[in-house]
Amino acid sequence: MDAMVLESARDVTPLLDRVRTHLAGDPEHMPIVAEEFESYEHPNVQVAIDHALSTAGRTTQLVGLAVQNKRFMTLTFSDLLASTFNRFAEGPVDYVNFHLEGDRVLACVQFGLYFVTERTRTFCVFVAGPPNPNAGPQTRMRVEVIGRERDASAAVAREIVAAMREGNVYRGKVISLSPGQYGVQALVRFHQLPRVAADAIVFPAGLLERIDRHTVEFSKQAPRLRAAGRALRRGMLLYGPPGVGKTLTIMYLNTRMPGRTLILTTGFGLGMIGTIGRFAKELAPSTVVVEDVDLIAQERGFPGVQTQPLLFELLNQMDGLDDDADVLFVLTTNRPDILEPALAARPGRVDLVVELPLPDAEGRRRLLELYARGLPLDGVDLGAYVERIDSASPAYIKELLRRAALLAALENNDTITVGSAHLDQAIEELASGGELAKRIVGFGGAPFAPLAPASIGPMRGAGFPPVTKQSRSSPG
Repeated sequence: MDAMVLESARDVTPLLDRVRTHLAGDPEHMPIVAEEFESYEHPNVQVAIDHALSTAGRTTQLVGLAVQNKRFMTLTFSDLLASTFNRFAEGPVDYVNFHLEGDRVLACVQFGLYFVTERTRTFCVFVAGPPNPNAGPQTRMRVEVIGRERDASAAVAREIVAAMREGNVYRGKVISLSPGQYGVQALVRFHQLPRVAADAIVFPAGLLERIDRHTVEFSKQAPRLRAAGRALRRGMLLYGPPGVGKTLTIMYLNTRMPGRTLILTTGFGLGMIGTIGRFAKELAPSTVVVEDVDLIAQERGFPGVQTQPLLFELLNQMDGLDDDADVLFVLTTNRPDILEPALAARPGRVDLVVELPLPDAEGRRRLLELYARGLPLDGVDLGAYVERIDSASPAYIKELLRRAALLAALENNDTITVGSAHLDQAIEELASGGELAKRIVGFGGAPFAPLAPASIGPMRGAGFPPVTKQSRSSPG
């Protein structure tokens, strides 16, 4: 009796009648071609569907479906047709907003059914999900194509997948990945990095040119290198005390290489190296930044250091790239002395190692002038402060001028004019917290701990230069 009642109810459901009329047959006996996607692909799926279904010769109408608890379940089109607890009825179209870069917002269909007509052929596209994360770890979304001919439906599904690659919303952007709820789905966030020109960076002579050659100029020559059969994947390690410009260098590279995808990896995102590697391949040309790589790449054999599965995953991702993939890995660390030598054991992992040293006297003078730019000074001889801030990092000097400007603003409500007294007071305040406070703001970075003799050999043999503290007076 239940089956008879259900069949009778479905026969008179307007939406089911509409589907039968549109497909010229019973959808229960038609093939369904389905594709599943990770939750972070939802905006790409929407862009792809909009593109694929709006091509010449196709007309589309979208309707919603009235289903109880649909936001908390992974439902298929077959489930809806065979449902014993819901009438197959029309309802509102469910959307979810995805915030892209800047102020862009993309409305994505969360639950809906497209009726598509293509000349003499008709089909439906069902979109479901991803369900609400509170429903559990199953957060994949589904796109199903329903039609009378399986091959034709499969062709539409392939067209949607291809359009996803072409219109990927993450390509050419600055993004980061972090684990979502239950740790199984990835959350993608967009970032806006400030533009940094070459004249905003003060390095020893020739150092920035070396970085440029391995990154910017290398990518410019990528087509010619690829044609010559040369590998494009490469890695670079930036090391030095806190505040010497590792992050600033990454911002500079992003400025110099517009249109290149930049994937930032920090904190909990370090646990998603595998997913990040897939992003890097799909969104190439791309740059993957792994900050504080020593957190996952300590040398095996150090007392108390266990095998790091994340390190092996990172090595696998670096080794698994195709030679013609223009993917650059930029690793940063404050502790190069504890890094695993396998990072540089073969070409394509770390091909360039760059020490960013504390600035020498000439560098400190240039940094004082750089960060005092646009700031009215009253009888201040910046050269007199060069020796007073010996061992200071660029970050410390920047904070020194900012603190002095704040003190001048608090003293005079009308104008900001920095005098020697403001700079002197700023130096005293920055030092008032003791050695820890100075270290936090980048003053007096300690030399790297010397490597044990057993570690020096493999580190050098793997391709790393000897790790020593470079003299601040040396231009190299």
